[in-house]
Amino acid sequence: MWPAKYSVSIRTLRADALFVSALQRSDEPSADQVQQAIIAAVRTFGRAGCAERVAQEFGDHSETAVIRMRWARAVTHEAFTETAPDLDPRPDADPLLVVGPRLPAGETSDSPGRAA
Repeated sequence: MWPAKYSVSIRTLRADALFVSALQRSDEPSADQVQQAIIAAVRTFGRAGCAERVAQEFGDHSETAVIRMRWARAVTHEAFTETAPDLDPRPDADPLLVVGPRLPAGETSDSPGRAA
């Protein structure tokens, strides 16, 4: 029988890795500490190993596992959104605003892509 293949999002992998890491909520970790703990856990256990340990913990101690996973998901979200670059320097910019090419003087456009 072939092993089951599964696709895991990067968010899920990060949360699983933090969940199985030695980092504790009471440590009040910084974003850098969270990122380092995730890297260490993935190197130690691998993607599948992190998922297996999460499943084991949910099977053995479901009440505390739920609390830890909520913490892991929230903290990983914060740790990785802080490092994301701000692509739009104007916070009030319309995300649907599309700027088309400039037409030569005297030409008009009735609809996008078609010159009149």
